[in-house]
Amino acid sequence: MPGFGKVKPASYRGTLVRHLVFLLVLTVSAGLAVSSWAAARDEKDKKMSRKEVKAAVEKLPEKYRAWVEEVEVLITEEELATFLALDKDYQRDAFIKQFWEVRDPYRATARNEYQDRWEANARLARGLFGALDDERAKMILLNGPPAVRIESKCGTVIWPLEAWFYAGSDRIRGEFFVVFYRRWGAGLFRIWDAGEGLEALFADSAGSSGDKSLQGIARGCLDGDKIAAAIAWVLGQGLDYDLLQQRLREKPETRSGEWVSAFNSYSTDLPEGAVPLPAKLAVEYPGRYQNRTVLQGIVSVPLSGASLAKMGDHSSYNLHLTGEVLQNDTLFDNFRYRFDFPPSEAGGQDEVLPVVFQRYLRPGDYRMIVKVEDVNSGKVFREERTISVPAREEAAPIVRAPDNVDAETARLLAEANAALSNGETTVKILPPHGELHTGMLRFDTLTTGSNIDRVTFSLDGKDVLIKKAPPYSVELDLGSIPRTRNLTVTAYDAAGQQVASDDLLINASGHRFKVRLAEPRKGQRYTGSLLARAEVEVPEGQTVERVEFFLNETRVATLYQAPYVQPIVLPNGEEIAYVRAVGYLPDGNSTEALTFVNAPEHLDEIDIDFVELYTTVLDRKGRPVQGLEQKDFTVFEDGVKQEVARFEMVQDLPIHAAIALDVSASMTKDLEKARQAALRFLQETIRPKDRAALVTFNDHPNLTVKFTNELSTLAGGLTGLKAERGTSLYDSIIFTLYYFNGLKGQRAVLLLSDGKDEGSRFTFEDALEYARRAGVTIYSIGLGEKIDKKKLEKIAEETGGTSFFLKSVDELDAIYAAIEEELRSKYLIAYQSGNSSGGNNFRTIDVKIGQPGLEAKTLRGYYP
Repeated sequence: MPGFGKVKPASYRGTLVRHLVFLLVLTVSAGLAVSSWAAARDEKDKKMSRKEVKAAVEKLPEKYRAWVEEVEVLITEEELATFLALDKDYQRDAFIKQFWEVRDPYRATARNEYQDRWEANARLARGLFGALDDERAKMILLNGPPAVRIESKCGTVIWPLEAWFYAGSDRIRGEFFVVFYRRWGAGLFRIWDAGEGLEALFADSAGSSGDKSLQGIARGCLDGDKIAAAIAWVLGQGLDYDLLQQRLREKPETRSGEWVSAFNSYSTDLPEGAVPLPAKLAVEYPGRYQNRTVLQGIVSVPLSGASLAKMGDHSSYNLHLTGEVLQNDTLFDNFRYRFDFPPSEAGGQDEVLPVVFQRYLRPGDYRMIVKVEDVNSGKVFREERTISVPAREEAAPIVRAPDNVDAETARLLAEANAALSNGETTVKILPPHGELHTGMLRFDTLTTGSNIDRVTFSLDGKDVLIKKAPPYSVELDLGSIPRTRNLTVTAYDAAGQQVASDDLLINASGHRFKVRLAEPRKGQRYTGSLLARAEVEVPEGQTVERVEFFLNETRVATLYQAPYVQPIVLPNGEEIAYVRAVGYLPDGNSTEALTFVNAPEHLDEIDIDFVELYTTVLDRKGRPVQGLEQKDFTVFEDGVKQEVARFEMVQDLPIHAAIALDVSASMTKDLEKARQAALRFLQETIRPKDRAALVTFNDHPNLTVKFTNELSTLAGGLTGLKAERGTSLYDSIIFTLYYFNGLKGQRAVLLLSDGKDEGSRFTFEDALEYARRAGVTIYSIGLGEKIDKKKLEKIAEETGGTSFFLKSVDELDAIYAAIEEELRSKYLIAYQSGNSSGGNNFRTIDVKIGQPGLEAKTLRGYYP
């Protein structure tokens, strides 16, 4: 018996027995037939006829015709139309690569399991049937091979027939049968539907006196009992079999329904009817980066040919550049940039907008295509040229750096070179390239000095590695989501004395405000006095107002400028003491560091968690309630009542708010109104002490405007936006929350999206856990019918926010007004956690209101 794979005989026999018993009492009845693949295509053919598709496919080179045949039952209408419109092989190759990538279920692995399985099924079907054009081949492509395949051997009793048994498939749970037949003994096999009736399976030669029944098949065919059982099962399912066939035949959903738009956005082809944008392209090779040559391109766009956009008080020229680099007719590199030029920066002597880009290429010959689009007018410049990239020399630095040198690493290099010249002993951690670090990651250090005997690495206060020889580096598993972690490196001499140290906050944003005591050092003995030295890290754009030094709780000195160094006289008798340094910003924010002096090694330090809850109280109609007192609130942590240490109404407390705006392709018709509504919210909400940021996202998030209270800058971030590509919602949530790292006080994200996640690196569970750790309130706003309401509701509820679901973008103004009212009507409740267990598990928070009909909304909990 021909078959595929293995199936447990007892299981299959049990299935046959059940259906043979059913066979003896079965009265054949007609069911409703489901659509065949050909009928399913009829709906698609209303837009593109079968004849038009066939003609377009016939024009393709042979290998692409074979690929279209292989994915016919998988490719969507939009995908097929896009592929058939491509006229260059390198574009087709790039399309096919992306086609499989968006279907890869495990993107972190090197293999694409989905593609491998599909191509294996295609090879199997071609080997069995010679082609992929009948429904047996399509069944294998969509559902894999059956556990058992039975071919009819009935002479002239019935038409050629096959009964397939599945113990289940990736798409269907449970056992099922599929029956195929070829009427008139010629043509293609197709699925038999119960609605066609049993007689449709019998050959005309069976005659009117033949036994056209299941019993006749069971008696007249080799393996007839098994074939009859399969037919009986189909007849017995009725409407359920119609639904089964629909599921067996339907195209699998892709993770990214908008990926085609993303692919098209990187196209350098000229849109049909595009108006030319006057511009000139110049190319030069200014130097070398690692083992590649720097290519710098400058597209000069005359000011007279560009269009100025206005948004509130802001105006700018907005240009998008798309490029491709080909080598041997294969796509080697593609890139995309956005440029915004305020009128004050535009023009100049030559009256041009300089659109500058850089790529890093190995020496050799390439073909480069550059397209520049004026977003405001739709005019397009395009140039294609052959380039010969030369080799370039470079001078070796005093201290060698690892790959991916960025601005921060360059600064550390300069400091290390200076330390080398002075003979100092130093150790510095090189920050890793990029943001949102997860998984296994290598951290390198730069060291100077000759007295380093060993270096220790600690992660979140726990030692993870000791290295006694360079290179002083460590590989760490940072987990599956980008948590904030603290890496410390400490260098010791041969006597065991600490000679240098450094630390790095991993996954910290530019808002970090930290004081670090470089002296005194933990574990070192001091007598009489010491020289305290503090290093201060301030948020971007901020300055240190002052640093205060304390011995125990006595203030020793206040310093108003660097270096923050202060001699401190110690108590007599080598008593245990501690030195504390407190840094202040001009707005009053402070941070501190503390080190015990001459403390025994067994001294334990206990961290006490001080929890701040920004809480909204709503009545039965969902309106914020003001005027409550501390006695009206009761706070529980993990079910244990907590003592409230601080309580106040915070109507005027400064707000840090980020608008996360979906600019994927599906937002095309709503983007303009969404931009205007966001601008009105910012104009009406942001006060002098508040700060707002703008994050735009499609298939990746982008920090468009950093925190500011300048409305013209925020308005500028809303100009030049173009709806394109897919939706990476979960990545964008994590990215936006990550940007809040280091900020204190009242913080909120206004998240607007009209689609489901389609291609994120992180999962919803990752985003939810990250939101719990971030402590930022999320107001989720879903637009349209494609959004996942349950997930948006969940992430808002867990963070103390509210979810809104709109049918029209015109409702946004009212929603933004409701959010502003909530932000200005919060109670600050703070308590010192009574949990001193030191565990890292999630701690739940419940705030109860003593008055009936009122509900408190705040964080559902936190990670210590």
